Amino acid sequence: MGRGAELLPVPGWLEGRGGQPEAYCHRQMVDAVRYLVAGGITWRAMPADFPAWDRVYAFWRRWRDKGLIIELHDRLRDRLRSVEGRDPEPTAGVIDAQSVKGAASVPAATRGFDAGKKVNGRKRHIVVDTLGLLLAVMVTAASVTDREAAGGLLTRLRERHWRISRVWADGGYTGQLIDAARTVLRIALTVVKRTDDTSGFTVLPKKWLVERTFAWLMRSRRLARDYETRTDSSEAMIHWSMSMVMSRRLARRGP
Repeated sequence: MGRGAELLPVPGWLEGRGGQPEAYCHRQMVDAVRYLVAGGITWRAMPADFPAWDRVYAFWRRWRDKGLIIELHDRLRDRLRSVEGRDPEPTAGVIDAQSVKGAASVPAATRGFDAGKKVNGRKRHIVVDTLGLLLAVMVTAASVTDREAAGGLLTRLRERHWRISRVWADGGYTGQLIDAARTVLRIALTVVKRTDDTSGFTVLPKKWLVERTFAWLMRSRRLARDYETRTDSSEAMIHWSMSMVMSRRLARRGP
């Protein structure tokens, strides 16, 4: 695998947890999945240079179901935060959502229409740290409002990051959510609003951090729209995309 191999999850058969050795090395499988996410191809269009598409899909599905892609993603994030001189465990974040069109493969049960953005598909709700690195993600139908999804998203955030004490948000996260976040989750939800005397496009403090993260994600053509049948598959694709962003940044830093 080379440099960085220690960040990959260890197969069960190497730790004596049963199972048979895999026919392909992790490097081949990881590279194949990264190619699919970056290029936006279908599973059956996997080039012949990679393992057979059904083997790659089985590998991706196993990493999704067992949470291994989240484990790899979090290890990369902790390493990158340390390289940037930050504590691996963040204390503050920024929350926002992005609506994307849904492909024909997205079932009606998990898709909806975002009347504000005029988008028929799904919505990606994310929380990032002050470096723009992903802390929590939740994919819902586009008809779900930011405020409705924020409760579940912030609960996920609290479960995974116990030191989080402040989260910045825009005007879509006002109301009872602020009190609930403070009393139940012990998170100070700070709403950053536009001033009344501004017009046109304005860069809001802190909010640009999460907007930049969405821009990073959209560089992966698989995320240009939502193609996944299940919402947890969409979340897994987002984790794969962010792992590519972080691994490239770490590679440029050198050993």
